[in-house]
Amino acid sequence: MLQWKALTVDCHQWQARNPELISTNPDVLLELGKEELQKVKNDLEMVLLTVRSKNKQLEEDLKREEQWYEEQKQLLNTLNKMEEEANTQVEQPSTKRESDEVKKKLLKLKAYKKELLNALGNFLDEHFPHPEESENTKNKNSSAEAAVGLITLKEILEILINKLMTTPHEPYITINESFWPPYIELLLRYGIALRHPEDPNRMRLQAFHA
Repeated sequence: MLQWKALTVDCHQWQARNPELISTNPDVLLELGKEELQKVKNDLEMVLLTVRSKNKQLEEDLKREEQWYEEQKQLLNTLNKMEEEANTQVEQPSTKRESDEVKKKLLKLKAYKKELLNALGNFLDEHFPHPEESENTKNKNSSAEAAVGLITLKEILEILINKLMTTPHEPYITINESFWPPYIELLLRYGIALRHPEDPNRMRLQAFHA
């Protein structure tokens, strides 16, 4: 990162420099031009290497985070199934003792589920914060965009999860202006969410795997 900043400063200084007439000899000017172009070429190659290295690191981080998220999602699905089974056993207990045991297990399960959701929420808040205003908000549509108010990736996932849980037969939600496009593309690219086959403005959470 420091190397990137240093190269950026050098580039700005080079661009702001006033040209000085060193010689009128064509051969001298040609040689100086070659040296200057070579320096620029070397600087650009360093910038390119830095950008590629940074992009590679970001891709590796994203893959690790995606794997972690998938593991937590599958665990959450297992907990949901266990909770449903426990609720069924509570409704039809064979003895009072068994009913009390099931209720205790259910309370522990709900507490663990809450802890898991909190951990997932903290993970999303840390790695996918509230989208910052882009430089494009300075155009003529900035007032309209600012009035909408973008939401976080965590909030988008909560909407998708709640929709899937409350109406599993109709899990699609409508993508509105409060959904930040890069977060939508992230969910779609890594298979966390799916677009409606007939309506690209709607999407759903990918079905949990058992």
